Amino acid sequence: MPAPRFDLQSHSVHSDGDHQPAEVVAYAAEAGVELLALSDHDTIDGVQEALDAGAEHGVRVVPATEISAVEGPYEDLHVLGYGIDHHDPVLAERLLDAREDRVRRADAMGERLRELGYEVDPAPLEARRAAGKPIGRPHLSAAVLEHPANADRLAVEGHGDVSSFIPAYLIQGAPAYVARTYPTVGEAIDWIHEAGGVAVWAHPFWDIDARAEVVDAIDRFADKGLDGVEVFYPTHTVEHAELLLERCHERGLLATGSSDFHGVEHKLFSRFLAFDLHGLEPRLGPVAPDGAAG
Repeated sequence: MPAPRFDLQSHSVHSDGDHQPAEVVAYAAEAGVELLALSDHDTIDGVQEALDAGAEHGVRVVPATEISAVEGPYEDLHVLGYGIDHHDPVLAERLLDAREDRVRRADAMGERLRELGYEVDPAPLEARRAAGKPIGRPHLSAAVLEHPANADRLAVEGHGDVSSFIPAYLIQGAPAYVARTYPTVGEAIDWIHEAGGVAVWAHPFWDIDARAEVVDAIDRFADKGLDGVEVFYPTHTVEHAELLLERCHERGLLATGSSDFHGVEHKLFSRFLAFDLHGLEPRLGPVAPDGAAG
């Protein structure tokens, strides 16, 4: 089977990526991507810029977003919305409310970090807030890591970057973590459908380890209207992909994939087309209605 020519999750400065949307598209074009989704977390602010850049670079860009959602014990599941109407004012308002909820949560976690003895630099957080950009755990972590008053303690604890600080302090069960309650997976799916899009569960094995739990979640989400699963992903093994694809076939779901590009200097997600199809067949359906890059 030929290498993939699609990459259906990427991020810009409008969420937790390092580049402007047009730059993301340019990097995708350079890598040979033909079908791209800019899927910033809980926002559609960069979509039009990405579409315009796609026309310039010959890359077909799918209007998209990635909604952070909760479901039962899982407090940070992600639902990708493809083919949405990025001019839909209702979707924009819903995503704004979701971002504001994340800001409230970030503020609460920042206060917990201060109670634990860390200084939190407010300047970069306020700059993002003023620009209407979301504030998430990576930004909160950076505000701790970049504050000079924390340097000695961070060195002692061995935290030199966001990827080590977040699991130590800002994941479920960690001392500064604050749980999210909104929106639920079902609500995220409904938002996407009402904006004319299709809903796909992103990177299942990034968020859930047990195979049986992932399969059960797919069934629950499919009953809520889920349209597909991100089967192909940099951290998904061939066993993961085979299991997910089999369940997608059984439930009539799309099977998509991405490298989750965040930036050329990102520690984990720095390259486009950095996922393997493992000899399996994706099913993009309406995400690529003419079969392009599928």
